[in-house]
Order: sequence, then structure tokens, then C-alpha cells
Amino acid sequence: MRKMRWVVIFLAFLAIAINYIDRANLAVAAPQIEKALGIGPAEMGFILSGFFWTYALMQMPFGWFVDRAGARIALPIAVGWWSVFTALTAVTTSVAGMFGCRLMLGVGEAGAYPSCAKLVSQWFRKEQRAFATSIFDSGSRVGSALSIPVVAFIISSFGWEASFIITGVLGAVWILGWFVIYRNKSKGDLTGAEDAPAVPPVAPKNKVSWASLFKYRTLWGMMLGFFCLNFVIYFFITWFPSYLVQAHGFSLKSLGTLGTIPALMSIPGGWLGGYVSDALFKRGWSLTAARKTCMVGGMLLSSVITLSAFVSNIYLMLAFFGIAYASLAFAAASIWSLPSDVAPTPDHVASIGGIQNFASNLAGIVITTFTGVMLSITKGSFVIPLCVAGGFCFLGAFSYLVIVGKIEPLNRAEEEQARRDDSRAPSTV
Repeated sequence: MRKMRWVVIFLAFLAIAINYIDRANLAVAAPQIEKALGIGPAEMGFILSGFFWTYALMQMPFGWFVDRAGARIALPIAVGWWSVFTALTAVTTSVAGMFGCRLMLGVGEAGAYPSCAKLVSQWFRKEQRAFATSIFDSGSRVGSALSIPVVAFIISSFGWEASFIITGVLGAVWILGWFVIYRNKSKGDLTGAEDAPAVPPVAPKNKVSWASLFKYRTLWGMMLGFFCLNFVIYFFITWFPSYLVQAHGFSLKSLGTLGTIPALMSIPGGWLGGYVSDALFKRGWSLTAARKTCMVGGMLLSSVITLSAFVSNIYLMLAFFGIAYASLAFAAASIWSLPSDVAPTPDHVASIGGIQNFASNLAGIVITTFTGVMLSITKGSFVIPLCVAGGFCFLGAFSYLVIVGKIEPLNRAEEEQARRDDSRAPSTV
């Protein structure tokens, strides 16, 4: 069972990778779909944004569901749902139909990250969670990187419709593997000092309701900071292939080679972020200092994405994009550790993950629509979207540094104050 924890994380990694392949294949196929449907960038921006409406909306209810049904059931339900609507995208012949499939895709994919955050909280100690998180979260970068060459090859060989059918089938294969391999962890399965909780959990004196989570400033800071991070990341997932084609004349072949450089750089960037965050904590740094150093530092460095808009050399442009993407991944490992770090009880981990992911994916709606409108207004220029993205990097760093408070269970301060008040209360006879 000690090895099983890494098998579980590997399965979570595969689920996230498939998740991102299924959501990113539309971005790779966008130029071909625009020609097939006879639409422009504004309409394509509208279609791309459809996913994020339901993906954001369903984060909170799906997080609540994961905390109650368990990740073992919730995650394969999510994978099955989004795989069906990925495949159905192949048979749509209108903007409305394409938009509808993207809406339904978002419903299913909303369950992925809350489920994976729940798995990490169940299987890993506090000082191991950032690295474990970085592994499953790197699935997003692997999926994004694979989607470009794989989908480009499928489109060039069989047409854009085949790319949705083939990627949809991947989900069915994953579900079969999940139920064959995974088994639940029970308290008696793992023994030994390395598996004992680093700090014994403190049972909350008063029940913490789902709605009461919103009274904490830290949660709002997590929501704003993650919104800013995803504002930039979703440019890579949605408009980046079109940017390379339109601004730098990339072919499908070039997309599948040079176009994968930023995503490939982000993979070790995420692993390094998880390792550094956990290592700082193990070496005596407070959890607050360890997590915030990685989140704030990563967000600040990612602002170099703006510089990519002002260079003509392709390799320098890709270097700026790669540094930005790697820095965002570096920060994301700690960001996705926060739900476990600040949850008042284990039954709130997926709920908090869903809440922060709800806010972050509103950014997907904004960046896809905003970029499409700006392209129409400026006749194809990406300068304004990339400059705005750099500004959001600074805002995200501010949120994690200032608005997010001490990294501890949200109700810890209230519980400690209540215990102090009880100890001061005069005894009665």
C-alpha cells in the first residue's frame, strides 16, 4: 500500500493528461474548424469559451459531491462524462452544436481537480503533498504538450473529426484501468512513522458549514490568485496554437515540434515547484513561508510572457513563453496543495478545491472571449492580450503574498481563541 499511493497519483496524472488533451484539441483544430464552419476568430472565441462556463459553474457542486461520494467514484464518473462529449464534438456541424458540446465537456471535467486534490489529502502527509500535487498537476502540461503533435498528426492524416473521436476513446480506457487497479486506503493499510500525521488533526469545536468557508479572507485570496494564474495558463491552452500560426506562420508540423517547447518546459517546472515547497517545509520553514515563496516567486517570474509580444526571433519568443509557463507550473504545485493545507476537516478538501477552481476558471471565459474580441478589433494583433496577461501575473503575486493569510486550517485561529477563552473562564462549583 505504500507503493499504492504513487500508483494512485500516476492514475490521477493520466486522468489530468487526458482531461487537457480533450479540452485542448479544439484549440489545435481551430483553424481547420473555422474553415469548415465558415466562421471567424470572434465566433471561435465564443466556442472556446463555452467549456469554461460550465467548467467554472460545476466546480463547487462537484467539489461537494467528491467530499461525500469519494474520489474513487467521482473521478471515473467525471472522466466518462467528458469523454462522451469529446467524441460527440466530431459530429457537430454548427456553432451552436459545437458550443453545446463544449458546455457539456466542462460539466464532466469539473470533477477532475477536486477529485485529485482529495486523493492527495488522503494518501500523503503535509510535507509530501506539494510534490505529489506537482505530479498529477503536471498531467495538464503533458496533456497540453501531447495535444499539439498528436492532434495535429491525426488532423493531417484523418481530418479534424477523427481527433475528437480518438481522444474521447482514451477516457474509456482510463476508466477500465482505474477500476482494475485502484483500491481504497483504510486506516489499517499503512503503518509506520512515515505514515503518521505530522500534526494530529484538531477536531473543530463547531461544525464548519460549506457556506461558512466564504467568511475567510484566505479563501478569497486563493480565488483571486488562482484566477490570475489561470488567466495566463488558459492562453496557452486556447489561443497559443492560433498565435503561433497567425503571428509567426507556424505550420501543423511546426506546431507539433517547436510549438511544444513551452509545455515541455513547464513539466519539470511543476515538479521543481512541488519539490522546493516540500523541501523548504522539511528544513524548518513554516508552511506559510514555504508555500508563499513558491507561489509568489512563480507568479512574478511568469510576467515575462509580455516580452514575447515584442520580439521577432522565434526562439527568443518561445523561450519567454517557456519561462512563463514553467513559472506558472512552479507556483501551481503549491496552489493545489492549499485545499489540503487550509481545510478545516478532511471533508472540506475537495469543496475548497472546487471553490478556488471555480474562480480560476472564470478566467478561462475572460481570456478566450477577450482575446477573440481584441483580435477582431486590432486586426489580428496579440500584443494587448499578452500585456494584460503579464499584469495579471503581478496581481496574482500580490494576492498570494498579502490577501492569503497564514497557511493553516481556516478555523484554527477561532478554535485556539475558543480554547484560550475556555481556559480563562472561572470554574463553577
